[in-house]
Amino acid sequence: MAEHEETKGESMMEKVAEKIHGGDSSSSSSSSDSEDEKPSEMKAKIFRLFGREKPVHKVFGGGKPADVLLWRNKKISAGALGVATAIWVLFELMEYHLLTLVCHGLILVLAVLFLWANATTFINKSPPRIPEVYIPEEPVLQFASALRLEINRAVSVLRDIASGRELKKFLAVIAGLWVLSIVGTWCNFLTLFYIVFVLLHTVPVLYEKYEDKIDPLAEKLTIELKKQYAVFDAKVLSKIPRGPLKDKKH
Repeated sequence: MAEHEETKGESMMEKVAEKIHGGDSSSSSSSSDSEDEKPSEMKAKIFRLFGREKPVHKVFGGGKPADVLLWRNKKISAGALGVATAIWVLFELMEYHLLTLVCHGLILVLAVLFLWANATTFINKSPPRIPEVYIPEEPVLQFASALRLEINRAVSVLRDIASGRELKKFLAVIAGLWVLSIVGTWCNFLTLFYIVFVLLHTVPVLYEKYEDKIDPLAEKLTIELKKQYAVFDAKVLSKIPRGPLKDKKH
């Protein structure tokens, strides 16, 4: 009887221990699940600049142009930046002209090929074979088609803005054009194009590297700008009379 009571006591103790351990494991599993859910919720609430949901590489198309802009291939990116810098130095600092540069380049190439072809008769070698150069039709048509689509899209956006339906977008475009006109008085088109080219090769790669630090600052700035726009809308924009566009549609 005593042994039977001891076995019963041991079994009861084992059940209690199992319940305790089971509760701990369930609580630990639930806590681990809650801990796993918290980072996912935090990731979903992270503010990204311009409201993007894709990585920076995907935003730029994810192809070779994105690789060049984000310095995936450092030789090609450095070469493109070097060529752009050389062109800017030639035309802006040295005040070289495009027609003069093309003519001098052709003179140099033709002179080298001509001398090389005549020098082969004295050294008993065959003259150099000049390759045939031609522009393929398909890439030109693809570029023209893409350019046409972008121009039509820009014209459509400008038409929607000029229709007076979105005052916020209208003011943003006017402000952007005004800033661009001021920048145009500081420098010519070539310098402006070179500045934009350098920015495209530096800003995206720096943002991709430090996006976790830039996005919180951008979020604070966006909130402050929205507050200022709300005040401006309440004091100024809301008092501007607007035409009955909706009545015209009916």
